[in-house]
Amino acid sequence: MGYTATWRILEDIIIELRKKGVTIPPNVMTDLKSAKLMINISQAEGSTGEVTQKVEEYLANVEGYLITEAEKTFGSERVDEWLRRLEAAICEVCEVKGEEENKFILGVPRDQKWIRVEPIQSLPPERLKQLAQELNLTVNPQKDGRLVVYGQPEDIKEFLKKMTAEAIKK
Repeated sequence: MGYTATWRILEDIIIELRKKGVTIPPNVMTDLKSAKLMINISQAEGSTGEVTQKVEEYLANVEGYLITEAEKTFGSERVDEWLRRLEAAICEVCEVKGEEENKFILGVPRDQKWIRVEPIQSLPPERLKQLAQELNLTVNPQKDGRLVVYGQPEDIKEFLKKMTAEAIKK
């Protein structure tokens, strides 16, 4: 997970700073330890978004202090290298979050049901959209090529029946 990579990079920066004789304040070390604990908790099944938020908060506190100190001690070239590594770790976090957030669909009214459909060769996106429109359903394409189809529960059921029947025919 990207948080662990970020934590390790921050730990490496602390080690380098200590080698140069820089004293790290106790609150920064406490935040780093707390971040590690929260990362472990966030990897447990059933953890909440609050845990992830705390991880990000602790890591941001530590990063803010360490980057400032590293700039004073090592100069911008070495700090830029660390920042690139941190950015790569953050991008990894974003990819993981993107997968998690993909479970939730925004913009679907509360009284309506939705399904996510992945087009297949026998049911291309155009045909799926046509089937959905015939049943007064709304279709939203996603970045990954899948379609979110939503509407009244009975219409969704009918859509599934028609889609299944058509896929079996071909």
